[in-house]
Amino acid sequence: MNIEQKLKEYKLKLEDFNSDQMYEIRLGLENNVDVNIYAHPKFYWQQMRQIRKGLEKELDVSIYANPKFDSFQMAQIRFGLEAGLDVSVYANPKFDWDQMNQIRKGLEKEKQEDYEPNI
Repeated sequence: MNIEQKLKEYKLKLEDFNSDQMYEIRLGLENNVDVNIYAHPKFYWQQMRQIRKGLEKELDVSIYANPKFDSFQMAQIRFGLEAGLDVSVYANPKFDWDQMNQIRKGLEKEKQEDYEPNI
């Protein structure tokens, strides 16, 4: 089944998706990711984008593919996954995106210090 045929399946549910959400679904199909992970009306298009970007980088998005996180929180979790961090430390909706950002930066600094050679 080609991309256009797959998109038709989602267009049948058009009353559930707006044009921005459909655009994210299209991009996911074009980039060969499993859009079923985020093709739900419960996600705003910005959340869909963060999940799609993680899938495109072959990250385990299950930790943030949840509507309880807004797109800014999702981005911070994705950045941490991309950096190879233990995001479970801050992947909690009780933290806003800025708090997550600060925690992530601290973890990145700690990781960098762990890899610096002792001279």
